[in-house]
Amino acid sequence: MPATPADGRLAAAISTEVVNVFFEHTGRGPTRARTTIDGETVVVILHEGMTKAERGLVEAGKDAEVLQLRRSFQETMRVDLIAVVERLTASTVQVFMSANHVTPDTAAEIFLMSPKVAAATE
Repeated sequence: MPATPADGRLAAAISTEVVNVFFEHTGRGPTRARTTIDGETVVVILHEGMTKAERGLVEAGKDAEVLQLRRSFQETMRVDLIAVVERLTASTVQVFMSANHVTPDTAAEIFLMSPKVAAATE
């Protein structure tokens, strides 16, 4: 079934709120975010979210340290990220995963939802 305007509004709202969570926790939000909703899967791709300090570490060849720092940030943001997605989708997050890449500066926040979100978007 093709995406509806409501799907686009929901995806945009999730992107905005996830960026806000990053800003609240790190002092800087990603410059671009895009959310895709496909059945029970919600994926938020974030670009250019590293802080100035993290970028400096990358320039110094400390990629592993930056990735570990990002994992730590995402663990502290976990509750807030899940709360945003659950509130906006009116569904329960069953699984939350994060992945990061240094160059290019990209992150993925992945939420696997209860089957209810699939029914709401179909």
